[in-house]
Amino acid sequence: MPKRILDRVNSSLEHVLPEQRLFLKSDSATRFVRMRPLTQAAALGTVALLFGWSVIATSLLFIDGISSGSDTDQAAISQAAFERRLDSLARERDSRAAEALAAQNRFQTALTQVSQMQSALLSSEERRRELETGINVIQSTLRRTMTERDDARDALQVALSKAAPKSGASPVARAQDMEQTVDILASVLGETAAQRDAAARDAEAARAEAEEIALEKRLLEERNDEIFTTLEGAVQVSMKPLDQMFKAAGMNPDTIMNQIRRGYSGTGGPLSAISLSSKGAIDLGGDAARADGILQKLDEMNMYRIAVDKLPFAIPLNGGYRFTSPYGYRWGRLHAGIDLAGPVGMKVRAPADGVVTAAEWENGYGNVIKIRHDFGVSTVYGHLSKIRVSVGQKVSRGDLIGDTGNTGRSTGPHLHYEIRVGGSPINPMTFIKAAKDVF
Repeated sequence: MPKRILDRVNSSLEHVLPEQRLFLKSDSATRFVRMRPLTQAAALGTVALLFGWSVIATSLLFIDGISSGSDTDQAAISQAAFERRLDSLARERDSRAAEALAAQNRFQTALTQVSQMQSALLSSEERRRELETGINVIQSTLRRTMTERDDARDALQVALSKAAPKSGASPVARAQDMEQTVDILASVLGETAAQRDAAARDAEAARAEAEEIALEKRLLEERNDEIFTTLEGAVQVSMKPLDQMFKAAGMNPDTIMNQIRRGYSGTGGPLSAISLSSKGAIDLGGDAARADGILQKLDEMNMYRIAVDKLPFAIPLNGGYRFTSPYGYRWGRLHAGIDLAGPVGMKVRAPADGVVTAAEWENGYGNVIKIRHDFGVSTVYGHLSKIRVSVGQKVSRGDLIGDTGNTGRSTGPHLHYEIRVGGSPINPMTFIKAAKDVF
């Protein structure tokens, strides 16, 4: 740069940055360094530039740290909330199972009480019939005794009227015979009257006992009706959520019940010529029909229980996982299941009874297991680190079938879980959410 231009720049900066001199003194000499305005301006500019760069870099690092910490905390909070929700669902499921077991126990106890009361009612009915028969016999005996008494009186009058004064017996002898006859008849009449009074007392006691038994019978019948009403209500309340669960899962309850009924229809044993009610008497309808209706509903509940074991309403992992990817389209392609992320080696369990149709390596899925269930339903478990079943093996709900892993086309250890109905994939959460309010 020409010196003239430098001098002009220094002159213009002189009033802002006057020239400075730095003296350096030693033992033998004194030196100084002259700092012109342009040199000072360049130094100050360099310092300002470095300071600004430091501030901006520090701000960027601080903001990035805050943002990273916020995302991590938010992810941790979301995961903790999801795990708490899963724990709550598990506790609710266990509570529902305990309530169902308690209701079944109460129902068994109620059936036992009904059987005992029906036996007592049958015994009281037989006792009442016996008392009625005894009363009829006593009344018949009383009427016969009174008739015999009247006949004895008539015979006495006839005997007295036929007593012949013409006979050779003396009046004194005849009077003695007559007195003896009267004494005998009086004694007989007294015994007859005592028997009549005793029979009347027995009849009255039998009538009172019969009325008491009739009252007990009515009370037992009312109690029996109350128990039947309670059982019918309990069965109805228990059946409704099961029916709604299958409908929410897209399954027709009637079709499922018909298939279960056909598969579990074995009968046997000798047949009886008459039908007996639960009271032990000949079936006349009424309570027997109500009891039969309750038993049919209980049979339907049992068939629902069988169907639940055969359909994948459970989650194949027991806690310790994170829901990372839902069912649906992703990057233009269908993600046919849900992803449950967790460490390698988590135990994968069968959510329902079924038969293993595949246990092999498959492109995309890695180590994969496929299970065929009833009613046209099948399940798929992908990216496993270990397969613990073989093709053709029958598994039950809760059986260990494999371990989670990171095989195949996967970005991290997780379980890919699918449910297919009739060969077409559906959202597994349909079955899982349907069972949420029941188990």
